[in-house]
Parts: sequence; C-alpha cells; structure tokens
Amino acid sequence: MNDRTSGPERAEHEELARLLPAPAERDLPPGRHLHHKDTLMRLIDQDGDRATARPRLPRPAVLLPAAGLALGGVLLTTIAVTGQDSTPAPSPAGTSSQATAPRAAVLLDRIASVAEKSDEQAVTGDQFVYVKTLQAGNEGEYGGPVKLSEPGEREVWMSQEPGPVIDEGLIHQDGSYFPITVGVPDGETPVGYPAGLNRPTYAWLASLPTDADVLLRRLDTEITRDQDARDTPAEDRDRAQDTFDAIGQLLMETVMPPKTAAALYKAAAKIPGVTVDSDAVDAAGRHGIGVARDNTRSGWRTVWIFDSTTLEYLGDRSYLIRDSTMGRKGTPLSESAVLERAVVDTLRERPSDHKSSAQKSSAGKPSTT
Repeated sequence: MNDRTSGPERAEHEELARLLPAPAERDLPPGRHLHHKDTLMRLIDQDGDRATARPRLPRPAVLLPAAGLALGGVLLTTIAVTGQDSTPAPSPAGTSSQATAPRAAVLLDRIASVAEKSDEQAVTGDQFVYVKTLQAGNEGEYGGPVKLSEPGEREVWMSQEPGPVIDEGLIHQDGSYFPITVGVPDGETPVGYPAGLNRPTYAWLASLPTDADVLLRRLDTEITRDQDARDTPAEDRDRAQDTFDAIGQLLMETVMPPKTAAALYKAAAKIPGVTVDSDAVDAAGRHGIGVARDNTRSGWRTVWIFDSTTLEYLGDRSYLIRDSTMGRKGTPLSESAVLERAVVDTLRERPSDHKSSAQKSSAGKPSTT
C-alpha cells in the first residue's frame, strides 16, 4: 500500500489496520478457497430456459440463468451494523479505484493477498466440486412480507465437465436428493449447458483474466450477453450492482483457483459504492468483517463476510436498508455460511467418507509402539 497517503484517507487506512490482524506470513492450510454463491439459488428466467426440482421465490442476486432453485429460509434475527462507510452514488463498474471507499479497497487488497496464497487444486473434468453450506432465504410471496425459516444444511455436487452438459450436478437438502438438470419445455430436446459464468467450473474460473481491469470488462461482457439473451429491460440493469452480485455468486458453491480469487477481489475494489461492515455475522453465527454494497434501487444491502483473523471467506447475508412491503429496515432477507468444500470423484461422495476409511484402515493396523 502507499505509505504517502495523508489526511482523511490516511486516517481511514489506519482505522482499517486497527480492525485487522497483521498479514499472515505463511500460506493458508489446504481447503481454504473462495467459493461461488447461489448458482443453484436463482430463479428460472421467464422463458424457462432451465429448471430444477423445487420452485422458490427470488433472492437479492444478479439475474442470470439458474442452474437450480434455492431450498432454504432465512434466520429471523436483527442485524447490528457498525462502522459503515458512507456509500457513493452508484456508477458503472470498471472506473478508477479512487471512486471506491478507501477502507474497502484496503480490505479487499488484503483479502486478495491471502486468497492468492491458498493452495492450488488439481481438478479434472470427471470430478465434482462438493460444497456444504448453511443457508436461509426468503420464502414469502413475491413483493410481500419476508417469510423466514431456520437455516438448514445444503450439499451440492457440481459437475466439472467443460460441457455442454445436461446433468449438471446434485443437491441434498431437507433429507432428499434433487438432480440439477437443464430444463426445457415439454416435447423439446434439452441442449447441454457449457461451463461459464452460470456454471463456473474450476477450469473455466482458471481461464479468466487475472488483471482486475481486464476481468471487470470480461464480467461486464458476460453479464450483458446474458441480459441481452433474456431481454432484460435497460431500467433493470445496473452495471456496478450487477458486477458486484456476479462476483458474489462466484464466491460460494465452487472451489476457486487462487489467482482467480485474488483477481476477483481486486476487481471488486474497483466497483463504486463498495464499503466495509466492521461486524458482520454469517448463518452459522460466526462474526467477521464484511465487504458490502447497497442496491439502492431494490432497497437491500448485501455483505460478503470474512474471518477477521484469517480473512477466509465465511459466507454472506442480505437485509433491507429501508422500510418496504417486504418488511422494516434491517429485516434479513438471506444468509449463508460455508461449512466444507472439496473435490470428489463421484456424486454423493463426501470428504468425510475418506476420513472414515482412513480411520478404519488405521484402526486395523497393529501398533508400532
């Protein structure tokens, strides 16, 4: 960082430094990767390109084609937000980082440095990314009061084939398994879906540019192409918010290549209106430091939550920032927490299966002491 800053900006840098621990001088342990959010939790668009087992109502998210629908609720809690930066007026993504709140830029730079040091994964096309989360979301009627349910565990297995594929993976939630498949109108032949922004395999993520400015342009192109295909009206598009949401979607239910993760965080630092939430809580009740942005048009805030010590991604939450038909200001809309993530060889395989086998094998060996 630049040590020659002065005045209010220097004070903000020093304040953030007090909030965060000293940077770690060693690599993070295996398995600490950044993950993709909600590929499986977005609604089918109006022409019904894709579908999954059970319908749900919308969450705050960029409108991209869904790989599957959410099957969760939201924990009914109040939210304590402290140390919020002021939020600049939204403007297109990809502008100078000077438009970004300084504290958020400093924090995201630190997070990017940690993410880049995480372990690279070896992932092949015949494997699956496994992610276990705790998730909760709005199950109320569209546009009506938020109806909340307790957070529940969710497991997903996402195919890593480059595609196009019809069978994209599997969800385990509420005691049942639900296949994730490409949906089409009755009588039509399904067409496979390729790896990309809406089905981000490890290989596709690794192929993204690692220069933050180039990456922002790439994301903008991908989002615009998707919105054009879905005839999204101009008044429903917001480049800065859509880019922030798209990056948020890429932080949950995938395993993220380290260099890609670092580039995404550096790109997020360039989005106007990004701020710091100094005390954010995920669905598992873990407190951390948050990176937030207000969707002023929709009236809610989305916060990405990171461990205050390790800067590991923990999860996210969204809540209302003004009174509306959905509820009063501060009403939570959704929350999540990443519990486990890994690369496995088959559907329904869990990392714990290997641990159990290793323990059984070890128990059957004679003692060497």
